[in-house]
Amino acid sequence: MKYMMLIMAGAADENGGAVGCSVEEWMAYDQQVREAGILVSGESLADLVTATTVRVGPDGRRTVTDGPFAESRELLGGFYVIDVPDLDAALDWAARCPGARDGAVVVRPVADFGG
Repeated sequence: MKYMMLIMAGAADENGGAVGCSVEEWMAYDQQVREAGILVSGESLADLVTATTVRVGPDGRRTVTDGPFAESRELLGGFYVIDVPDLDAALDWAARCPGARDGAVVVRPVADFGG
């Protein structure tokens, strides 16, 4: 079964990047996921300062907000989609993720519409 792991950083540094994890830790985790043969896809997102938010109001008008103005304490830093037997296995991989230490990893099943 496929699961998406959304990596939520607990804080951002002065450049908008996630704090608390080294590049080496992320590279090691990425290698583990690949070597386990469970990686479907995954990406790290660019720094928060590159974000743009779009909202559409009830009147249909679009509002675009630029900049690093997060309305949440947690910041989406990237994601993995993994293919593992069950939720317990997905939770185990999420717990190994460096982002789980100083932030959180949200695990959600990928919907299968049978198509």
